[in-house]
Amino acid sequence: MGKAVRPRGPRQEPIDPASIKDVARIAGVSIATVSRCINDPERVKENTRHRVQAAVLQTGYSPNTLAQNFRRGKTQVIMVVLPSVGDPFFTRVMSGIRAVASAKGYSLLISETQFNTMTADEVGAMIVSRQADGIALLASLSPFGTDVLSARNHRTLPMVIGCETVSTELAGIPGVHIDNCAAALEATNYLLAQGHRKIGFIYGQKESLLTADREQGYRTAMREAHIPIEDGWVAEGKLTIDGAIQATRDLLGHHLRPTAIFCANDEMAMGCIHAIKSAGLKVPRDVSVIGFDDIRYAAICDPPLTTVYQPAEEIGQRVMNHLLDEIEQGKSGIAQAEVVPHKLIIRQSVTSPPG
Repeated sequence: MGKAVRPRGPRQEPIDPASIKDVARIAGVSIATVSRCINDPERVKENTRHRVQAAVLQTGYSPNTLAQNFRRGKTQVIMVVLPSVGDPFFTRVMSGIRAVASAKGYSLLISETQFNTMTADEVGAMIVSRQADGIALLASLSPFGTDVLSARNHRTLPMVIGCETVSTELAGIPGVHIDNCAAALEATNYLLAQGHRKIGFIYGQKESLLTADREQGYRTAMREAHIPIEDGWVAEGKLTIDGAIQATRDLLGHHLRPTAIFCANDEMAMGCIHAIKSAGLKVPRDVSVIGFDDIRYAAICDPPLTTVYQPAEEIGQRVMNHLLDEIEQGKSGIAQAEVVPHKLIIRQSVTSPPG
């Protein structure tokens, strides 16, 4: 018995996507008019605009956004430079940035430095190739100089700095942050008010400006209280839990063991608490601990962490709004820096020193 042959249907030819010529033909207008309707609809008469819109719906035409952006000199992309995408504090800042960017039709390109420098060549290549319309810089990178911010034809790439103090070379760039020095001064004064005199400090990294102002605030408070800072009371924690554990071990081994330790961020404060407990001591009975940032884990660690609150989401929103003002209007809403308020959050990780 012969094998049954299944009848074939009509051959399916590939369907070419609708073009701007198709829209112009159906709407009865020129290609230039269709282009104006898409890119600058206010310049087109209302009835013409309606015809073009109907033709776009009929044909399913989708404008080549990438080509449009090249013609306009815009990408609708913002580059966000931050130390680490896994940092809980910057996660909150990114939430604020993302909300504004999404509402305004911008996409984000994330560049993670891991606290390394971003070279002038890397920045310059990005600017000349226009991979982004602007930069939200969420970390005080090592100076690459404002000269690399000039693209071809003297066009500059808008930039707004968020969260941290930066080098003098970037001091003229708009920024949004708290007063880190004043916040650290307040935190240290709180420890002093509880009766502590032997206060250690764990900073981030020697080569980073990320926590320099916080260390300055600590040193100012100790100086104003006429308390000398012993050699070995200030240690590097690398802004990580593991780094803070080692730094805390060094502090606990000091011949004048601190009765309180101020950590320049909350992750280090949690590492510090872990190291204190591992040494057979209790927080805060034997050693008080204070952090910085008020990340989402601060309130539920054991004990709940006294820390400095930064309005992270608000900082992200403000950074993005200022950046878009500069991109879309050619000017930023702030000349240099916008300082937002901080707040000392009192929890259970600090008490009076033993004895």
